[in-house]
Amino acid sequence: MDTTKTRCLIIGSGPAGYTSAIYASRANLKPILFEGMQPGGQLTMTTEIENFPGYPEGVTGTEMMDQIKAQALRFGADIRQQAIESVDLSSRPFLVKSDNGDYFEAETIIIATGASAKYLGLPDEEKYRGMGVSACATCDGFFYRKKKVAVVGGGDTACEEALYLSTLAKEVYLIVRKDHLRASKVMQRRVMDTANIHVLFNTNTVGLYGEDGVEGAHLVRHKGTAQEELYDIEIDGFFLGIGHKPNTSLFEPHIALDHNGYIKTFDDTTATNIPGVFAAGDVADPRYRQAITAAGMGCKAAIDVERFLLEQS
Repeated sequence: MDTTKTRCLIIGSGPAGYTSAIYASRANLKPILFEGMQPGGQLTMTTEIENFPGYPEGVTGTEMMDQIKAQALRFGADIRQQAIESVDLSSRPFLVKSDNGDYFEAETIIIATGASAKYLGLPDEEKYRGMGVSACATCDGFFYRKKKVAVVGGGDTACEEALYLSTLAKEVYLIVRKDHLRASKVMQRRVMDTANIHVLFNTNTVGLYGEDGVEGAHLVRHKGTAQEELYDIEIDGFFLGIGHKPNTSLFEPHIALDHNGYIKTFDDTTATNIPGVFAAGDVADPRYRQAITAAGMGCKAAIDVERFLLEQS
């Protein structure tokens, strides 16, 4: 079995993965990065980014990721358009297999596989993605100033999104399928006390409509009961607030995860419970989930790798 050896193998190609490749390359670690099934990560699904420093006029997610990738390539990163099929973390060096059958032996690994937003599963979500459908109010809320938006969900995430959007949008509908909010009491009170948030209990979204983007949502109240009622609301933006799922299945059961499935890091570093394995970006960040924080964690991971290898030598 032919095996390629590397001092640093990076899995994932969003802001965290590409940034770690920049720093690892400049440290002469000759990293190999695997882009996975979605080169550039979730950010490539965002139409325009206005809150990343250095882009005063804004930039598309795809363009920004292409530029960060080009920077990593400039410093010598080996970036491969492959996905990882399996990872053996039981001992160092770690054995990794790509989806085309190639094997790699890595002294260290940086996990930057991100987290995937949970969607309702409606065909219209895909149809209007980037055209009014979003899973990040902090990222896209700015585009809906003085407009009407809806947030789906009844937990803390949905309430946080609704409260954030209420400072920008004219009206915010919070669509809750149950007859109560699951959020903490403090969050519930804040939502109920915000004048431009309208909570729609016992309500499900069954579709979206619009010509060149989202113009409204088809809703059903008391679905499946004698009181079932179909109606529409006019909105300009539709936000998912039902959580994210970190992409960690490849690393189970070796990697320690928190109760929501995010990778645990220790001692104010990007180090995981396995010596030589580090995690950066949304896969280890349930709190912020921003491109800028992911890039920062990618920087930290590469520096942590460099120090780890120096200590091992």
